[in-house]
Amino acid sequence: MDLYFSPLACSMATRIALYEAGADARYLEVDPKSKKVLQDNSDFRSVNPLGLVPTMRTDDGLVLTENAAILQYVAERFPNAGIGADAGIARSRLQQWLCFVGTELHKGLFVPLLDRKAPAEVHAYTLAKGLSRLDILNSHLEGREFLLDHFSVADAYLGTVLNWTMATPPIDLKKWPAINDYLTRFKTRPSVAKAIAEEFELYKAEIARHKAAA
Repeated sequence: MDLYFSPLACSMATRIALYEAGADARYLEVDPKSKKVLQDNSDFRSVNPLGLVPTMRTDDGLVLTENAAILQYVAERFPNAGIGADAGIARSRLQQWLCFVGTELHKGLFVPLLDRKAPAEVHAYTLAKGLSRLDILNSHLEGREFLLDHFSVADAYLGTVLNWTMATPPIDLKKWPAINDYLTRFKTRPSVAKAIAEEFELYKAEIARHKAAA
């Protein structure tokens, strides 16, 4: 299978899930500005017209988009990894948290804050509206190690998004101790530490490449 990704983007959650599963995959880096696949300079939009990562091409040649869908596919494709959930309410809870991370945190809170072109008023409005989501998450994580009763693809997604706080200074996770402790533990997990280390180096190369082209 092929995973189209950009360094430290939300696609890192799928890399983590694949590492957890011990799965073989080809990782194809997409430049977020040019939308070119670095390995062959092809136009990534011919694979995903939106030009967004993650995008996955399965072993059957099918193309999957959207983080929640790809993460659930990986969990079901490799059931022995234990990163999914059983059918019934447990799976619904997994989907609940995937949706929460995707809508309330990823798109609702972090994307506006990471947008350097957004006016200050947008950032202020986003913070005023979105920080309550962190209150809810903090309450859920108090006394818990993971979102569910075990490490799942929802944790891979949540930790990836929370890692963006390094680029969003207005969000100081020390104000949410349970979340702060969760992220600290998350980064020490072998699959996560490996993914972050690899993608951070690629991110530095990406920044250097963009500066050189400016």
